[in-house]
Amino acid sequence: MKIKLLLAALWLAAGQAYAQFSGQISYEIVRKIDPSQLKMVINGEPVKPGDPNFPTDIPDSRTFGQKSLFDGNYVREVLDDQNTIVSRVFPDGGPPRTTNLGRPFDEYKCVDLAGKKVITFLSMKGPEAKTYKSESAIEPVPGWELTDQTKKIAGYPCKKATVKFKNESYAVWITEELPGTYSPVHELTPEKGVVLLIESAREQFRATKVQSKMVNPTDVRPQAGAQQISKEELNDMREKVLADFRQQKMMPGDGGR
Repeated sequence: MKIKLLLAALWLAAGQAYAQFSGQISYEIVRKIDPSQLKMVINGEPVKPGDPNFPTDIPDSRTFGQKSLFDGNYVREVLDDQNTIVSRVFPDGGPPRTTNLGRPFDEYKCVDLAGKKVITFLSMKGPEAKTYKSESAIEPVPGWELTDQTKKIAGYPCKKATVKFKNESYAVWITEELPGTYSPVHELTPEKGVVLLIESAREQFRATKVQSKMVNPTDVRPQAGAQQISKEELNDMREKVLADFRQQKMMPGDGGR
């Protein structure tokens, strides 16, 4: 009987150690805008910074959201406006008119927490609809320093750690009140805990809402039937489809007018 109780206790402890959060974390992402990297088309013509028609009212930063849906050892990440193309037309004598042209495909990431990898899915739209996927390993950056600073984020107590990433200093706020280990920036995944806030000079990820709830595994687990390609091939495919879609929509007489 004592042996059975001991084995049960060990099994329970192991289950708790590998338990993962079930629910959803909503993040608000703020990134500084580099005008030199913008791709803009005004009245059907591409413009660059320095051109007379290049807009002067571009904001300093861009804000959008990410939803991270958890079930067991998987997380599905979806950006609110990922790959959405916006057309801005400046009619003669009138105010600018902005039109959301949509996107030529759907994209999301599936994080395999146990396998420590990220699977990116790209689903094409139209008559030749097909889904592709690529995989990349999660490789956290080294050199973490844990501080004594604490604060509550989205209702959870967090501790601050600092680390160098992309030649910048990042502050990473981690809670251990949620089971599992996760970060919306995969390279900034700690050894333990869930990241609810990331801060640097050029970007910020802040958890605005944490919901614990039952999640349908099929909404989170990797999609079956997708064609495996390399990360480079997927990136090239994404850029080509976006460029073709942008050119099509910006042609005179089409959606860009």
